[in-house]
Amino acid sequence: MKRYVMVGASSRGFYMYAIPITERFKDYAKLVGIFDINRKRAEYVSNYCGGVPVFDDFDKMLEETHPDCVIVTTIDRYHHEYAIRAMKAGCDVIVEKPMTIDDEKCRAMLETEKKTGKRIIVTFNYRFNPYVTRIKELLKGKVIGEILSVDFEWFLDTRHGADYFRRWHRRKENSGGLLVHKATHHFDIINWWIEEDPEVVYANGTRRFYGPTRENRGARCLTCQYKDSCEFFVDYSKDPFMKVFYFDAEDIDGYYRDGCVFSPEIDIEDTMSVTVRYSKGALLTYSLVAYSPYEGWRMSITGTDGRIEAEEFHSGHYVREPDQYIKLFNRKDEIVTYEIPKVTGGHGGSDERLQNMLFTKNQPDPLGHMADSRAGAMSIMIGISANKSIATGNPIRVRDLLEVI
Repeated sequence: MKRYVMVGASSRGFYMYAIPITERFKDYAKLVGIFDINRKRAEYVSNYCGGVPVFDDFDKMLEETHPDCVIVTTIDRYHHEYAIRAMKAGCDVIVEKPMTIDDEKCRAMLETEKKTGKRIIVTFNYRFNPYVTRIKELLKGKVIGEILSVDFEWFLDTRHGADYFRRWHRRKENSGGLLVHKATHHFDIINWWIEEDPEVVYANGTRRFYGPTRENRGARCLTCQYKDSCEFFVDYSKDPFMKVFYFDAEDIDGYYRDGCVFSPEIDIEDTMSVTVRYSKGALLTYSLVAYSPYEGWRMSITGTDGRIEAEEFHSGHYVREPDQYIKLFNRKDEIVTYEIPKVTGGHGGSDERLQNMLFTKNQPDPLGHMADSRAGAMSIMIGISANKSIATGNPIRVRDLLEVI
């Protein structure tokens, strides 16, 4: 039985790892320690999961529990720190996406992995989505020949999208911005689909919707004098889990989850466009907005023998029930439609499939769903390069920032 500890008593860590390990996978895995700077949140996770020991000191936790693997679910800016310390202590690492937020931290993680011989797994759960997997299978089968061009749009609506501007993500020093924190998913599945490495990145980004775009604002929703007139007002204190996990724990670290989406301290973009040239010549055009009336994504991939078009929407007019479709346009003026039934579960069934591969033995992986540190690096380096391109106005060569073997 494999022994795990978890760093970061986050809601993601709680639902994605702590509960499944102590319930579904208890015959294969054991959670032997939880560390977080906010002891109240750590104790909540512990109590729910049968009294897992809680620690205030990370190194002490490693010394006393002797884990095989450390699960890192802290805020993004600390991923590298705990991953590196874990590997130096002889542990493998499972790290939530993004692997880290800048090229220096990425380099340090890769170098430590190489020196210690330990292993980093980056949990790109979206690879495991059955719809995304079917696209991979089709491309692997060369249904459109050699891949030449990719167009990819991601839309965050004003429910989900706004949440990034309430929480810790709204500071680039914490998250790397949405081109790192959010788009790492999107860049990863594109890299995985087309099996090429990004070489040159050029980007534009701005903040047009959130941030100090209106005068009538407060520090947070709970105490805001404009709560009755603001369409972005949320009252998380009425949610039993949110109240205990966040509101009742604010006195420990001062973190509140309902920050104003119009705060002047927001420094991440809400409107982004990126172009990427890949190692075998494919070109990517990518866009992300965080204030769409609906949520989801739309993409097309064009090759020498045809074109694939696919889309998946999570809210709004374009939501398809109960099935989803992929369209193949070949060079004979034919359209082939593939029907993929929707799957229930976290992130369209992705979470459960990823958990099965993480925590049970000898799971076959013919398509390479499980992402290693190289995949994690290739994904974030598009976002990191895009951030540098936005800042300088210049195209960025990925290898000028990071050599990945």
